Amino acid sequence: MGLPRIAILLLSILLAISGEAHAELPKNYQIILQTDNFPPFNMGPSHKNFARGDEVQGIATDTVREIFKRAGIGYSLTLRSPWDRIYTQTLTDSGHGLFSVARTTQNEGQFKWVGPLARYESVLLAAADKRIDLSTLTQAKELQIGAQKSSGVSQYLESQGLRPTDSLSEEENLRKLLSGRLDLWATADPVWRYHAKEQGAEGLTPVLSFRAEDLYLALHKDTPDEAVERLQGALNEVIGEGYAGCSKTPDLCYLIRDRKVP
Repeated sequence: MGLPRIAILLLSILLAISGEAHAELPKNYQIILQTDNFPPFNMGPSHKNFARGDEVQGIATDTVREIFKRAGIGYSLTLRSPWDRIYTQTLTDSGHGLFSVARTTQNEGQFKWVGPLARYESVLLAAADKRIDLSTLTQAKELQIGAQKSSGVSQYLESQGLRPTDSLSEEENLRKLLSGRLDLWATADPVWRYHAKEQGAEGLTPVLSFRAEDLYLALHKDTPDEAVERLQGALNEVIGEGYAGCSKTPDLCYLIRDRKVP
């Protein structure tokens, strides 16, 4: 038996509305995506600080590629540094997006957000030859702490009344720590482990793990809501499927196991 005429009419209206909503994006619309060397979430070949397209790898990168594919939205992708420059560019330039970004009280209203992509732990690290015992961040206020400029770690420390010495890269912070110019390096776990291995730094000691952070795709505030909704819907599907996004690197699945649909 066919559908009643009224049901067919209602279905046609719903499909028309859906089609109009889906067509809100301009033809050939795409987003200019950028990221930096933040292993294992996003990284270039041999941890280089510049890469394009398929050269850019990482567990968050895999998820971002998948959600753009499912959402049917075009993009270009470049990995470059310093983080502060591409962070500022995403704030100011329409059509830009940036990942992997910690969503903080300071930047909450500055972007449109899609996430969470993954999760990391914020830590304070000491060099092998330093013995520092901490149980709270407050105890670190008189110490010289290095962080990456415009990073979620740096923003959180500032929100807690600390004044980190910001550098343009995590590599620079590690060099300062090893040379004694810093007492502590505030960074992300497991990101620091990759930088330490690359620079041959042994014996770094995690002094305090102080905050778990979700990582997001941050989009310029002029990004059409239709694009944001499509991307978030695609990510919700991926999250619902479980460990999609870490099939290439099963040892890193713990970085996305706790992400939930917002």
